[in-house]
Amino acid sequence: MLVEGLIAVAAAGGSAVVQAAGTDAWNGIRDGFARLFGRGEPGREQAELERLDQTRSALEAAGDGEDAQRVQIAQVARWQTRLETLLEELPAAEQQLVVVAELQALVAQAEAARPVETVHNDFSQASFTNSQVLGSGTMTVTNNYDK
Repeated sequence: MLVEGLIAVAAAGGSAVVQAAGTDAWNGIRDGFARLFGRGEPGREQAELERLDQTRSALEAAGDGEDAQRVQIAQVARWQTRLETLLEELPAAEQQLVVVAELQALVAQAEAARPVETVHNDFSQASFTNSQVLGSGTMTVTNNYDK
């Protein structure tokens, strides 16, 4: 049975696969995960490449909306489970640390490739009386009183 920290790393890895699909970083991340699972066996690595391609195809086919969200959740769970199994099957703690380091590097690579999410609200035609704007995070407010 895995300790909580390794489960978290596996969960992050599952999310990384799904996040990376459809980004410019996909090929590098795809190859990295295939090497991680293949552990030096070309046949296993090729099988993993095919599984990763199936994941990307499933995500692309789902499009947007509720169906896409269900597919994403299922794919994250699929890859998390596979990563947990991989970590459990490693024979020595030293090998487990090496795989965790590789996995963390792939997660960081996927996070760096994730598109920046922005929100733009246009209030140029609105009028406000005794109103408040509440929010969190970084906000840019431009008052276009001259328009």
